[in-house]
Amino acid sequence: MFNRAIQYTFLIFLCLVISPLQAYAQDTTAKQAIIIDFDTGNILFEHNADERMPTSSMSKVMTMYLVFEALKRGDINLDDEFVVSEKAWKKQGSKMFVPVGKKVKVEDLIRGVIVQSGNDATIVLAEGLAGSEEAFAQALNEKAKELGMNNSHFMNASGWPDPDHYSTARDLATLAMAMIKNFPDYYKYYAEKEFTYHDITQQNRNPLLYRDIGADGIKTGHTEDGGYGLIGSGEKDGRRVVMVLNGMESNKHRKEESVRLLQWALNSFKNITLFKNQKPIEKAKVTMGASLNVPLIPADNLILTVPSLYQKKLDVSLEYNSPLVAPLSKGQEVGTVKIITPAGEEKTMSLLVAEDVEELNFFLKFLVKARMLAQQRGG
Repeated sequence: MFNRAIQYTFLIFLCLVISPLQAYAQDTTAKQAIIIDFDTGNILFEHNADERMPTSSMSKVMTMYLVFEALKRGDINLDDEFVVSEKAWKKQGSKMFVPVGKKVKVEDLIRGVIVQSGNDATIVLAEGLAGSEEAFAQALNEKAKELGMNNSHFMNASGWPDPDHYSTARDLATLAMAMIKNFPDYYKYYAEKEFTYHDITQQNRNPLLYRDIGADGIKTGHTEDGGYGLIGSGEKDGRRVVMVLNGMESNKHRKEESVRLLQWALNSFKNITLFKNQKPIEKAKVTMGASLNVPLIPADNLILTVPSLYQKKLDVSLEYNSPLVAPLSKGQEVGTVKIITPAGEEKTMSLLVAEDVEELNFFLKFLVKARMLAQQRGG
């Protein structure tokens, strides 16, 4: 096996004591917090991210995940109508103010949940999809397990306080990233600032939407036990981050902290792409082939999140048998590429042949072998 080390210069800061991406994070007034780069999955900041917490209305993102799944499968349509039950109509807390016994369009209910945070609208959707809120809660728990939300449990669709209804900042971030990735056509609802139903206009409670900082979602929540919370997301220059904060003491603190941390996450880091467009990174020697060498390419691009203000060299090592023996086919795996990320993780991907190399005919192969044998004897 032939080993070769090469260097690429990118914006990278290496820290041996703590995660380099969190080395410049600020403190937070939130009791639980996590911020993640959407494209790379790198954690930019976390604080008690695995601590169980009441989810309040942030649970409604889980409810909408199942609604959007049903829409995507074609089980329901935006123009379908669900009947408002007495249970939904009587539900306290934030409301869409749907009238009991009336039919309401699914799209209106979606906006009633996302923009107005209506507990009544949430129950109407749950009952319309599963027959009862209790049955819907079972479906929520099954979906949570499927998404890898291993520290979450749902007792209802709205996040109404219950000692057995909980999640973590990390789990809610997992949910948010799946929401954005899997339902781009429906995610747009989270950016709406207001919705009017029954001549009642309500504003979206998400403070991030009212600042010009690239925010386009997702959901706030508040209970006495859990404090003020927010699942947020935003983009800048094509780079997205997802953020979950909870346990803040006031609406004012939630607004200030969420704006500050989202701006920090978007401004203090950038993503770089290694091996963009799979350009050749090595020319390997070839024996018994029509060409004396062949370009090698990595199997894919690699995106890394790095702090914006620091620059160091990134070592990339290649491992493959040299010389390569023809015939070789384009896309054939011949070795590996290894990279140490700024977070100290080792990334490995396949090293591929970039073009075909035909094998020499019998006579030429005989001459090559004879020459190699003569060189060995003479050496």
